[in-house]
Amino acid sequence: MARRPLPRILSNGSAQLVRSRELARTAADSATDVLHPLITVSRGLRRLASAGRRRWAETPKDKRGPLLFLAASVVLVVALVPYGPLLAVITLMAASAWQGRDRNPPPPEGPDESQTQRLQSLYEALVPYFSAAEDPAPLYAHGGEWEKAFLSHEFDDAGRLGQLLLRYPAYFPDGEPDARARIENLLTAKSGRGREYHFAWDEEGNRLTVTVLAPLPTDIAAQRFVTAPGETVLGFTDPSEVQRTLPLAYGEEQRDVPPVVWRTGARSTEPHLLVLGRPGSGTSTLVRSIALQALQYGDVLIVEGGGTGEYLCLAGRDGVLAVECGLAGALASLEWAANETERRLIALNRARQAGHPPPDDCRRPLWILLDRPSAFVHLASADGHHDPQTLLQVPLRHGRAANVTVVVAEQLDSADALSEAVRQHTRARVVLGPALPDELTAALGAPPHTTPLAQVPPGRGYARLGHGPVLRLQVPATPDPYDDATSEGDREAVLALLPPRSGMVEQAGAPLEAAVAEG
Repeated sequence: MARRPLPRILSNGSAQLVRSRELARTAADSATDVLHPLITVSRGLRRLASAGRRRWAETPKDKRGPLLFLAASVVLVVALVPYGPLLAVITLMAASAWQGRDRNPPPPEGPDESQTQRLQSLYEALVPYFSAAEDPAPLYAHGGEWEKAFLSHEFDDAGRLGQLLLRYPAYFPDGEPDARARIENLLTAKSGRGREYHFAWDEEGNRLTVTVLAPLPTDIAAQRFVTAPGETVLGFTDPSEVQRTLPLAYGEEQRDVPPVVWRTGARSTEPHLLVLGRPGSGTSTLVRSIALQALQYGDVLIVEGGGTGEYLCLAGRDGVLAVECGLAGALASLEWAANETERRLIALNRARQAGHPPPDDCRRPLWILLDRPSAFVHLASADGHHDPQTLLQVPLRHGRAANVTVVVAEQLDSADALSEAVRQHTRARVVLGPALPDELTAALGAPPHTTPLAQVPPGRGYARLGHGPVLRLQVPATPDPYDDATSEGDREAVLALLPPRSGMVEQAGAPLEAAVAEG
């Protein structure tokens, strides 16, 4: 049986809809042009009426009678004069047209002289990279026209480039990272250093969009985030990169900020996290923020290799199993964590075989937080012990099934001391502080689409969860409340999130917290 053709309204309905929209838009523009004088006169009449009402309201009550008599006299004279009403109407229309004119100065149609010079200089700098001797009609040539290459551009109030959309020839190797990096470095240098630029390469259309990114907020203090169990807020990023916002408190105000949420648990694709950074970049701040969030639903085991006491505020708190700073305590705690992971696996396996739900002692998440584990490598070898990182193999390999999460924080200079198991199983990565592009690519597995800065505030860096995109990151301020350099507002914010102490530990810790608060 032959198929019947589709009705015309279904076969070309989209084309008719597009034509209808174009006709409607053209009719609206034409009507606006035709009715523009009437619109102007109406706006002027409204302004004159408003001015008259204001003048009448400002006139004292004892002078309103003479004013009315004067107005009535003017109206009577105009009515008695030959052609008076016609002249009055013409005068009123002229005054209305004058008052209703558009008083905003028209925007400049193109860039000014300084902006044109900037664009021409940028165009000339791109000629060696976007031109070839074999090209018969080069898009980029010395002394050429930048208008053909730069499709759109925007400048900020300071006169610096804010956004640029440019074309480049099809033979440019835009798929090679080195070629892209040369163009990005050049555009960063010519557009102004000290700012972060986002580069969007359209390989199909041979276009590059350069956008200046606004600085991420650095005044976000530690607080309770509106998240579900198994979700951890690593920090905050650009609004265009994520499709979710969190309500945050800024004193008496409240704002919605886009977060970087890391999901853990049995269904997580990136169950473990690796944090890298230089000294003072905020790695301990991020680990402390993760610990405060993890204590809402789970237990935390902290091992600190730096020996600076960054996590003493968590010692003896409800849900904190231990805070170890020495080699012996670290080995004992990690060995217990490995045995606990195995015990959970066996208990969960038996429950599944028997058709029972998971045991209660296996449902509560267990978090293992290690800060600078490379510091124990030399101590362990000197004392004849094995590297504590070897005890992480079981939690790293089977932690997702056993509801065990491992977070490792290490300095970039000591990243080579990390074990193979840590590198292999920590697919969620965070790099904080200033870093070279090669270091970011090696740590995150992909280069960022923005230009890293030489000087950044603490807690500023990049994050990549698994095979996702590289996101800018700003960690919420979660300093050590026992540090004298901590501000009073940040100290109170962290102390408010700490779980209560129990038993004799609470009695011993109360005087310490009181002394810190007074100091």
